[in-house]
Amino acid sequence: MSVEETEETPEIEAGVTVEDEVLETLGDTVQTTEEHLNADASVVVRPDQVQDTLSALRDDMGYDHLSCVTAQEYEDRYESIYHMKQYDDPTQEVSVVVPASKDEPISQSAEPVFRTADWHEREAYDLVGINYEDHPDPRRILLPETWQGHPLGQDYDQDSPQIVTLSEWDNPLRDDHVDDEADTMFLNIGPHHPATHGVLHVKTVLDGETVADVDPDIGYLHRCEEQMCQNGTYRHQIMPYPDRWDYVSAGILNEWAYARAAEDLADIEVPEYAQVIRTMSAELCRIAAHMLALGTFALDVFGDFTATFQYAFRDREVIQNILEDLTGQRMMFNYFRLGGVAWDLPEPREEFFEKTRDFLEELPAKLEEYHDLITGNEIFQLRCVDTGILEPEVAKSYGATGPVARASGIDYDLRRDDPYGYYDELDWDVVTEDGCDNYSRLLVRLREVEESAKIIEQCIDLLEDWPEEDRTIQANVPRTLKPDDDTEIYRAVEGAKGELGIYMRSDGTDKPARFKIRSPCFSNLQTLPEMAEGEYVPDLVAALGSLDIVLGEVDR
Repeated sequence: MSVEETEETPEIEAGVTVEDEVLETLGDTVQTTEEHLNADASVVVRPDQVQDTLSALRDDMGYDHLSCVTAQEYEDRYESIYHMKQYDDPTQEVSVVVPASKDEPISQSAEPVFRTADWHEREAYDLVGINYEDHPDPRRILLPETWQGHPLGQDYDQDSPQIVTLSEWDNPLRDDHVDDEADTMFLNIGPHHPATHGVLHVKTVLDGETVADVDPDIGYLHRCEEQMCQNGTYRHQIMPYPDRWDYVSAGILNEWAYARAAEDLADIEVPEYAQVIRTMSAELCRIAAHMLALGTFALDVFGDFTATFQYAFRDREVIQNILEDLTGQRMMFNYFRLGGVAWDLPEPREEFFEKTRDFLEELPAKLEEYHDLITGNEIFQLRCVDTGILEPEVAKSYGATGPVARASGIDYDLRRDDPYGYYDELDWDVVTEDGCDNYSRLLVRLREVEESAKIIEQCIDLLEDWPEEDRTIQANVPRTLKPDDDTEIYRAVEGAKGELGIYMRSDGTDKPARFKIRSPCFSNLQTLPEMAEGEYVPDLVAALGSLDIVLGEVDR
């Protein structure tokens, strides 16, 4: 439940479609409509009407979640797509399509309406080449400022040399970081620092011991994963890549994001038995990811390497062993296939079930121990309670999801709210906390481990009794998939860090014409300045740790 009273989403009258309601709300702003498989309505508006359109959808119809921004180039135009949802009901989706001229790709920025558009539009400019008017910070975000051209543009020459004028970029400490009238200091945190959870550079301005300004500098691990996926076939070549986005523990959850989008795009129905296996394996990954977040957070906050960190890795190792038995891999699982999973449970099945049940039986005592070591620790509480505050409406404006959003009281979980797999057949609860602070974010993850364990246990009960003749692990999927030309879809799953979404557009071939990854870490990391400014440097480190980011997923 939300920590604040919010206005109820306006109900749509019987017999009136969402598209009808959208068209009535937007009026003459709409130029035409399109068809997107995920969206109840997909409207095309002029480049100078973006802010008015998004404001009307948010304020009048309750579309308060700008989930993703997709930029792409056609032969005759550029296009920005704003994928909008409702936090109260993410199955209510609207796509706002904004074409821009081929000669002058300029569009109005959505940042004054949704703060999350800041980074999304910077990425769109960086990789595709669309310029956004009224944008407060139109710098590149993933590539260096010295980069020439836009890698996802149609005319980009991949063989052209990158010309860097060193004289312009030889000093990273610019004069505007220091106020002559104040006692400020510029502090580099990272890009190689254990507290940054990867190769992240946090440009920080201090006023005494207080954080005055924070500027996360990302892109050090950028590999143009979207372009790689655009060069791969739906059926075989894309699936190995998702494991490399959140590369620490959550690979199967990432695989499911692609699988869900591609299966809906190609109208593939996954067998029920395979859905149960998917659900079980995904929740094992979720526990492993939360255990890693727990251990590293304790290390960040009070340097607890000998107890909490080692214990968390101990339990994570047990899960990695179970997943290795199931998938054959400990990290890069590549277990999902379009239409199901690669193979059935390992034989003998009884040993696999026993091993998994043993872990689940020991888990409650271990969680109690974690609460004693961490959440009940007075030092930890002093460091984390009432620090790194992220108010719910601020979190929504930045598109925060997952434990970060739920720790701010936002009751949003795609497993329940936009069901997929076998989740809607099982008994479990969505965990929220109202503290909005660093402490609450860890508490949510610990409580979610309990819920994941409940899901896994129910899946095992089902799999044990499943008739052998009905154990179908894959649908009959054609060797070559060629979805209909100009078909578009955005689908998301509840990853370990939050909403992990995939947008795809088909051009009628066996490869997607556009492949866009919506990373939960990308949007969650954007909230760091809101959490850290006005706090002390150690609180900045704690706030960053509480976000549980993985830079491979941020940078892609």
